[in-house]
Amino acid sequence: DECISDMFTRFTAIVNSLKNLGKSYSNQELVRKILRCLPRSWTPKVMAIEEAKDLSTLPLEQLLGSLMTHETTMKNHENVEVKKKKSIAFKASKEDSESDEDGDVALITSKF
Repeated sequence: DECISDMFTRFTAIVNSLKNLGKSYSNQELVRKILRCLPRSWTPKVMAIEEAKDLSTLPLEQLLGSLMTHETTMKNHENVEVKKKKSIAFKASKEDSESDEDGDVALITSKF
């Protein structure tokens, strides 16, 4: 449940620690590790990236930008759905009219 930027910060810290211990990874391996660690809800985006881009030449920064853009889009869609679910209820009230003429005018107006 963390955002992409937090995940990337944590990922970078782990990769840097491993580099200090003598283990280094190629850019392609890092890109694949990030794509593999994303939750199931991201599967369509992961597949789109794998099919549309050459993972051997995809810079890590470009992957991060693409994932952050997708995350923002998903959050915007969630906000729109929440707004659609909210509805306003009006309280109905019935007023007594003084004459039948007022009722007839109201009926004609409502049909209009």
